[in-house]
Amino acid sequence: MEMATVRHRPEALELLEAQSKFTKKELQILYRGFKNPGIFFFQECPSGVVNEETFKEIYSQFFPQGDSTTYAHFLFNAFDTDHNGSVSFEDFVMGLSILLRGTVQEKLNWAFNLYDINKDGYITKEEMLDIMKAIYDMMGKCTYPVLKEDAPRQHVETFFQKMDKNKDGVVTIDEFIESCQKDENIMRSMQLFENVI
Repeated sequence: MEMATVRHRPEALELLEAQSKFTKKELQILYRGFKNPGIFFFQECPSGVVNEETFKEIYSQFFPQGDSTTYAHFLFNAFDTDHNGSVSFEDFVMGLSILLRGTVQEKLNWAFNLYDINKDGYITKEEMLDIMKAIYDMMGKCTYPVLKEDAPRQHVETFFQKMDKNKDGVVTIDEFIESCQKDENIMRSMQLFENVI
């Protein structure tokens, strides 16, 4: 008695086209890549959805020199907007649409959501430190120049000096967006992937 694999059927392409910033043709290419082995990021999910463990395995292939497990967990949670424990093609497309083609405001909201680990509307030093440690772990020990052990904590302190305008120990969405929009480096990085697909 073999159990049938439950397959996820994506929403109509027309609906996804209306909701995202991708054309129907781009969505077709993304879907083929999402489903077929070896073509794209989700090369191991012919069912049309990916769970967190599979997401971590796939993501780790991009960072073989480090441990991407924790950062992949945070990233997975940012893509899993309905918090059902899986990332569907629709979840993937909507996140990618924001990251690649979204307005600055949409991208900053998405980034804030990534950093706001417990989704309470604030970024705490602990949350930012968890993210920074995860990024440093993912990059591995092979970075140049070699990073000091307290580099993540120093990064968090700099972040809070710049962003926590009222010095209450947390960064709100408004503080985050205002500070990011005033930072030339952040604004430049927001434009890096705009025409990837």
